[in-house]
Amino acid sequence: MNFLELAQSRYTTKAYRSQFVSEDKIQSLKEILRLTPSSINSQPWQFVFIDDKATKEQFARISYINEQRINEASHLVVFLAHNNDSAFEAHLHKTSEMGYGFYEKIQKPRGAAFVQEWIDRQVYIALGFFLSACAAMGIDSTPMEGILIEEYDRLLKVDGYKTLFAVAIGYRSDDDRNQPSQRPKTRLPLTDVVKEFKL
Repeated sequence: MNFLELAQSRYTTKAYRSQFVSEDKIQSLKEILRLTPSSINSQPWQFVFIDDKATKEQFARISYINEQRINEASHLVVFLAHNNDSAFEAHLHKTSEMGYGFYEKIQKPRGAAFVQEWIDRQVYIALGFFLSACAAMGIDSTPMEGILIEEYDRLLKVDGYKTLFAVAIGYRSDDDRNQPSQRPKTRLPLTDVVKEFKL
């Protein structure tokens, strides 16, 4: 299946069957996340994989309408962003010395709020990479911003990072009415979203 076909068939899964994603596929997904591109190679993230049933249940309870999806899915993956200025700068100096110069000269002078938004955007790049990787591996996924961020942070206790969102992964239930075979995708026409331009 080529990438266009994957984009046409991938969807946000609403119901899962009880089947675990194999450990070799999980290891591949972890390595794919590690290789995600980021601005100036900043890599300002951590990714937490959860497959233990009792632990997933605790996160499910603080995930609004996503509770059932998390409980049914094989794994829950939590995406976190750096949120400590000095720790991030030390991290950046280590991962990207050339990028650190750009950060010091261009990004940092724009203020702490701008820098945090820029960091958060890098983690969303990882989300796109991850969802595409799941589709390529035949794994279904549910990206979720509808979670109680502060409660996730309280459970995770990861110093210097904050939760941004989570993704449930696994294999769709035959009863999932959101799959494209039962509910075709709706997207804007190409001419509405893609434009050509030149000066």
